Amino acid sequence: MATIEDVARASGVSKGTVSSVFSKKRPISREVTERVMAAAKSLNYKPNYWARSLASKATRIIGINIPGEKFKFSQFHLSLLNGVLGVCYDNGYRLLVNTLPLSYLNRTEHLSTDPIDGEILLDPQTDDPRIAERLTGEMPVVVIGRPAPEFENRVAYVDNDNVGMTVETTRYLLGLGHRSFLFLNAPAHRTVADDRARGFLAAASAAGIPEASRRIVYKPDADSSSLDFGYETTLRALREEPDISAVIADTDTMALGAYKAAESLGIRIPDALSVLAFSDDSVFSPEFAPPLTGVRLHAERLGREAALLLLERMREDDKTVKRTIVPTDMVIRSSCAAPTLPYGGIHS
Repeated sequence: MATIEDVARASGVSKGTVSSVFSKKRPISREVTERVMAAAKSLNYKPNYWARSLASKATRIIGINIPGEKFKFSQFHLSLLNGVLGVCYDNGYRLLVNTLPLSYLNRTEHLSTDPIDGEILLDPQTDDPRIAERLTGEMPVVVIGRPAPEFENRVAYVDNDNVGMTVETTRYLLGLGHRSFLFLNAPAHRTVADDRARGFLAAASAAGIPEASRRIVYKPDADSSSLDFGYETTLRALREEPDISAVIADTDTMALGAYKAAESLGIRIPDALSVLAFSDDSVFSPEFAPPLTGVRLHAERLGREAALLLLERMREDDKTVKRTIVPTDMVIRSSCAAPTLPYGGIHS
């Protein structure tokens, strides 16, 4: 079996240079890199991963932690992972994806630490045991999403401006003439739900919309069906409050549920009901008729920025808490319009 000494001898460089080519700890010229890789290939050499890890006390693995029972990846999560993976590839890291639910933190068989050098935490909650636990150790951590106030100045994070984004989208619907809203929000324990609710209520209050006409319903369980929640909540709300003329949905899946509820009640979109979602480029796009107005969150950039920030914290002694805000863009399609009926909704 070929050794690192064999590769160094065949390529005419030192063992340290061969090691740096594989670990990417320091820059090596393209010419030398190609020579080393060619020698390694001809000798069928593969570096001993665990020996390198023990020697360097680093695994060259970063983790991403996504909480949730029976978690299913949405298009947003897949795009976000693509951003993280791109940075991993460029810097010689592997990615460990962890979807263990928060309840497992207290189970003895899961108390061992993951073999990672740093971690990205996704979907922070208002009382997040993951952040509290990570801050007691030395492992570098970056959060995607706004941490709760007690952690906001203690942990680095990457996020959209969810308050400002929701203000903008609500003002857009107000400008079309809508005065009665249903907001299908994320689960109440998530900080993103709090930010979006604050943005929505700020814009609606500034426009003089009465409290009874700005209905917010939080998804009861992060692991229940978003489609069923969107359908059942919209169906019930439109029956109880027939003046609702606009639905704002946290996800495209919730929005699809709202579409199906409107269809079952014979309500035309966007004539009597406008629908907008905080997502774009949905896998459900063919099912949205008319096409759904959405918000481009730039999930891939969120993942890339989080991974770059994590690598920066792993390499440097500077522990300054940094935050990166990724801008959003409204994508206006034909699911929103000025209501043509006096109050929208259902008429007897």
